[in-house]
Amino acid sequence: MSPTRLSTVVLDTSDAHELAGFYLRLLGYEVRAEEPDWVLIGPPPGTPGIALALQTEPDHVPPVWPAPGPGEQRMMLHLDIEVDDLAAETARAVSAGAVLAEYQPQDDVRVLLDPAGHPFCLWVA
Repeated sequence: MSPTRLSTVVLDTSDAHELAGFYLRLLGYEVRAEEPDWVLIGPPPGTPGIALALQTEPDHVPPVWPAPGPGEQRMMLHLDIEVDDLAAETARAVSAGAVLAEYQPQDDVRVLLDPAGHPFCLWVA
């Protein structure tokens, strides 16, 4: 096994603290470190999960879901978030500030957009 491991996913946004607030509400995470243009959040100690860092990028352009065509702005990655109750967690995500994407490719997955426009999926195992 490799001595390396993925520890954090970093998302660019126009306001790191605003987007961190959204993911704190959505995931039940806590702030681990912060600077004026960067926030690191993660699960409470002893809870499994990957950390998420939000980085202010003044020229942030929101990703586009679904991709409109070759060579046009698109998403570069998305987060998959496992939930127990798809309908309830979709409603909770929307109340926390997410937007339900128009295009929904699967019945057992909900694609949403965070306040900075990054797509993420809620899904039930």
